[in-house]
Amino acid sequence: MSNNNSITYLLNPKNWWLPLLIIFIVSICGVAMIGIHTYTEAPPIPNYVTEKGKVIISKEDILKGQAVFQEYALMEYGSMFGDGANRGPDYTAEALHRMSEYMNDYYKSGLNSDENSELAIRGAQEQVKYEIKANQYDKNTNSVKLADSQVAALSNLEDYYKNIFTNPKFAGAFKPMGYIKDEEDIKSLSKFFFWGAWVCGVERPGETYSYTHNWPFDPSAGNTPTSATVIWSIIGSLGLLLGLGIVLYYYGRMDKLDDDAYTNKAQAFMTKAEVAKFAPDEIQHATFKYFYVAILLFGTQVLAGILTVHDFVGFVNFFGFDISKALPVTITRSWHVQLSLLWISACWIGASFFMMSLISPAQAKSQVKLINTIFWLTVLLVAGSMVGMFLGPHGLLAKSWYWLGHQGWEYVELGKIWQIILGIVFIIWAITIYRGIKPVMKVKQPWALPNWLVYTTFSIILLLISGFIATPNTNFVIADFWRWMVVHMWAEAFFEVFTTVLIGYFMVLMGLISKQAAIRVIYLATLLFLGSGLLGISHNFYWNAKPVGTMALGAVFSTLQVVPLVLLTLEAWRFSKLPKILEDNNKVNGDPNKQFGFPEVFLFLVAVNFWNFFGAGVLGFIINLPIANYYEHGTYLTVNHGHAALMGVYGNLALATVLFCSQLLIKAEYWRPKAIRTAFWSINIGLLLMVLLDLFPAGILQFQTVTERGLWFARSAEFIDSTAFQNLTWLRIIGGSMFTLGGVIPLMWFVLKGAKGLKRNAKTN
Repeated sequence: MSNNNSITYLLNPKNWWLPLLIIFIVSICGVAMIGIHTYTEAPPIPNYVTEKGKVIISKEDILKGQAVFQEYALMEYGSMFGDGANRGPDYTAEALHRMSEYMNDYYKSGLNSDENSELAIRGAQEQVKYEIKANQYDKNTNSVKLADSQVAALSNLEDYYKNIFTNPKFAGAFKPMGYIKDEEDIKSLSKFFFWGAWVCGVERPGETYSYTHNWPFDPSAGNTPTSATVIWSIIGSLGLLLGLGIVLYYYGRMDKLDDDAYTNKAQAFMTKAEVAKFAPDEIQHATFKYFYVAILLFGTQVLAGILTVHDFVGFVNFFGFDISKALPVTITRSWHVQLSLLWISACWIGASFFMMSLISPAQAKSQVKLINTIFWLTVLLVAGSMVGMFLGPHGLLAKSWYWLGHQGWEYVELGKIWQIILGIVFIIWAITIYRGIKPVMKVKQPWALPNWLVYTTFSIILLLISGFIATPNTNFVIADFWRWMVVHMWAEAFFEVFTTVLIGYFMVLMGLISKQAAIRVIYLATLLFLGSGLLGISHNFYWNAKPVGTMALGAVFSTLQVVPLVLLTLEAWRFSKLPKILEDNNKVNGDPNKQFGFPEVFLFLVAVNFWNFFGAGVLGFIINLPIANYYEHGTYLTVNHGHAALMGVYGNLALATVLFCSQLLIKAEYWRPKAIRTAFWSINIGLLLMVLLDLFPAGILQFQTVTERGLWFARSAEFIDSTAFQNLTWLRIIGGSMFTLGGVIPLMWFVLKGAKGLKRNAKTN
């Protein structure tokens, strides 16, 4: 192999700064451009006036309605601009379609029954589309003049939402009835929904399409795909094939490295006998409570998910009591989503402390005190946020809802006070990790494995800052940008790098690969994840009132996110063989004490790579191209991808951390290999069945319905409550039961019982 080719270049750590620097500069410039356009190209929040100049909706009305939407956590029931939950309607799509219907009714009521009535009706339909599209915004007065048909339709829209929230016999009525009691709040809410519909329908100044690129699909309102949506889908596909070809070509060149290149200079192979003899120190002993609480939160999260699905199918009455009155879907789903992030984070924090002590035996003073402080702050955070998410949507916190209750944002549900505590937890976590690893960090070796753990930890903190910028008075489109800066950058950029670092560390500590091999894989994965993931945020903004440039970035870089997942899958096949290779090299010959010490943990690590490819990669790709996302956005295909990626990748990794650390902390006689293997297969087969029997087919059914009738209908109560869709939801019981009964409960039993079998820490031996 030539010393001057690019493979040799990338294998030399001295050359790693330039590619990473280029990626950061390009990505930061791209994200900055999106941020600038978010502010400069955002749709206005105007006053709406009649032809005679009378104000019928003020800017304050819209912002008040937005606050009502957030206070009552309606993003956990329905969605705005396709972002949010799928149990209820997408309010922008619904309001847009209702407005077009009411405007048509307005014109039809003035037509005479004569031989030209059909032609007149068709003319009225075109007039409605014209009035929806016509942008009458006056920047000088920050006002929009509405046609008489729109004014009449607005009155009907307010009546519609009044019935939704106050009339139990009304089709599609919100359950439980009386969830929002104040009629003025409902009126403000309807005005906020009208604004969302206006943004989706009216043409962006100087263009022939709406602020949302004519999303959602609704021909009756004049919304059909734009040419840019099709063109950038084609270019994105070409970019994916080109990027995949380049990476696979270079991977093929690197594949000449045999398995010895990974295992050479690896530390001693960790056998079952060595695992049994392992004596945890005081710091490692202090981490078990993180895993203990995390597994309890995991069980609670699954229970909240079960209650949420019960609401989906209307099965909410138990022993004559309607549980939805105390626990409406907005609360149970908030718990389900937020707890998924909290229990996984608790696992990662605990595991990072456990490994910190392995990496650097010489620890700074007071580390255990810091670890315990973080733990109790986390307990306070979890308890306080869960109570707040219950009290806020019930309207029991008055004006404090934003600070103590529910912020109203999917994935950023916890009130601002609890979010501040989360920030403090992350800061102390990063400081503790840095203090613990500092003795083995080498300035002259910036790519050393310990350094990576510090880099990723501080990056996670940096992204959390984005969640503090928006307030309830921030334009919804701008606020949603900052929400995605937290959610996407965590989930599809820095968390991906963090998981790669964590898996690399596990492999090194188990004695499967050398530090040099782990560092090389981490670096290449970082290049690919950040190279595609940072700008990949733009696929979340296709229809959230951003210009074409954002769509172009999303079409190219979002599809490129498949590339690192394919690469990791190829590496996974290589890694999956390593335990057997090393056992053969060690001449185990059936001696259980010489066998690989972590076969059950390794199963979960292999599953991470499977779901990285299938859940995050395949199921993510099918919804990422603009033309596919145009019809898919806001359907169960998003839910399908979310469940498979979040639980499949991060959930499996979190469970691997629990089991890896627990196996070294718990006495050998308390370890239950068969129970853990059963739990592994139950969780992963159960998740796969949930995808194949419910989420994917339900998403395809909804996707088809969007293409035929529009998103408004595919998210309507008529469709959601239909026999076909409900039957698919009931089928989730099969996978869900296996997941819960065969996987979650046995794992909870094992960890909770394992607390009695903890080894004594090394200081007391």
